Amino acid sequence: MNTADCQPISILVLAGGRGQRMGGRDKGLVEWRGRPLVDWICSAARPLTDDLLISCNRNQARYARFADRLVSDDEEGFPGPLAGIRAGLAAARHRQLLVVPCDTPLIDTTLLAHMQQRARQAPDAPLMVRQNGQWEPLFCVIPTGLRGTIDALWQQGVRSPRQALLAQGCIALDLAPDDPRLANLNSPELLRQVAPHEGT
Repeated sequence: MNTADCQPISILVLAGGRGQRMGGRDKGLVEWRGRPLVDWICSAARPLTDDLLISCNRNQARYARFADRLVSDDEEGFPGPLAGIRAGLAAARHRQLLVVPCDTPLIDTTLLAHMQQRARQAPDAPLMVRQNGQWEPLFCVIPTGLRGTIDALWQQGVRSPRQALLAQGCIALDLAPDDPRLANLNSPELLRQVAPHEGT
């Protein structure tokens, strides 16, 4: 895919969680195949954007070298990924914000570009990836114009990114059931089991 065909987009890497399955370690900085997890994601994202953001709530000095800017939750206590998404929407420079989690190092530029191009077909609606009929809300593209709507849902107590996005008439990017790129390596055991796919 020719990434030059993609319109400007901001990209947010979510790395602001507790890392409970990693024993409390900062998940994005856990190494896999000699590189921090966040480095794999940012390397895939960089060809597509001049506005690469990382949502993190600790170790900001270590994250800073991977992104153009850092954002943090506006509430303490690790309130969840929707908090990071809200921070990204507030900071994004472009009309759309592509979101991806930090613990999916098999992600590649091609998939991110597909998300970006599919989102262009309905620029005022959010997009979510779907696999095996299951929505994957942390792989999404959100129009930054929805910031106020999502903030209002947050104030009403909504904490689920899936719920917030589906309420906005979300469109889907369907992936094959055997597509490995969404593999969520969020525990030491999974990191040991999964090898990089070709081309990583």
